[in-house]
Amino acid sequence: MMDSLRLGIMYEILKPVERTSGLPSDAFSEYEPIETIELIERAAVKLGHRTKRLGGPLELLSNPRMISGIDAVFNIAEGFGSRNREAWAPILLEMHGVPCIGSDALTLSTSLDKHWTKLIVSQAGVPVVPGVAIQIGEECLPPFDFPLFVKPRFEGSAKGISRNSRVNSQVELNAAIANVHSNYGQDAVVEPFLDGAEYTVALIGNDSLEVFPVLQRAIDKVSGIGLHAVEEEVGPYADYGLSGYITATLEEKLARFTRKAFQALGCFDFARVDFRMGRQGEPLFLEINPLPTFSPDGTFGIISELEGLEVEDLVGMAIARGLKRLGFKE
Repeated sequence: MMDSLRLGIMYEILKPVERTSGLPSDAFSEYEPIETIELIERAAVKLGHRTKRLGGPLELLSNPRMISGIDAVFNIAEGFGSRNREAWAPILLEMHGVPCIGSDALTLSTSLDKHWTKLIVSQAGVPVVPGVAIQIGEECLPPFDFPLFVKPRFEGSAKGISRNSRVNSQVELNAAIANVHSNYGQDAVVEPFLDGAEYTVALIGNDSLEVFPVLQRAIDKVSGIGLHAVEEEVGPYADYGLSGYITATLEEKLARFTRKAFQALGCFDFARVDFRMGRQGEPLFLEINPLPTFSPDGTFGIISELEGLEVEDLVGMAIARGLKRLGFKE
């Protein structure tokens, strides 16, 4: 049992986008529902710690005294706008000398960049979905055979993805790239569209990594895109399918690739890694999220049910592994 600590929680609460803001409708989709914050609090208290809600990095920037007396911070804050936005919270905490549970600023900024991430992960021996980054003002000749897939370079939580992200012609490709450039103000990533099964893998730990059972994601039957990415667009009654199987061989391979990606990017404490089956029947790395949602109905909530755990205990495991890495004695 660790000594009782005072843990801060850094986060932003999910909120609607004002129609007059000029922002895309999914601008704040990475932010968390209040239930996530309450879950983290319960998990920390169950470990014997006290908690304090800190809000996001902008609140810390304006009032640094809020972290007075805080022993460590559990960070799930996303920031806003910049490609370095996920680094805001850990950088501010680092500057104030407050240790942070979760990956550090360098890893969060790098992993938010989908193009750079794949370059690094591929160097570690993990097969990745190929792709090119198209800068604003740059034209794109089809680098791969149609259909292609277009998405923002520096976003998470499926921001900027809709059924129109799958394109079948040069005209559709140009429109999808223009949408990313104009609405998100950043490069567009263009990849071959893969219609195979999609999988997500969560893990917790550092020196000893615990990889949890592989989850297969539902696929929207109309577009072939993961249902989680288009569910706001298609509504709750969309037709979906599960096209793949999870064999022992596939599970072992995905676990191995997940560990390699986590280590190659210097992640800490927890992450979630996404894969899709390639055209040759092999799993290919899509992206890693070192700031995954801990929403009770998200991946970690589903895993806790599969593992026969209380979801508070699974989140508590992430907290405990982070505190151990930071040098707090058990």
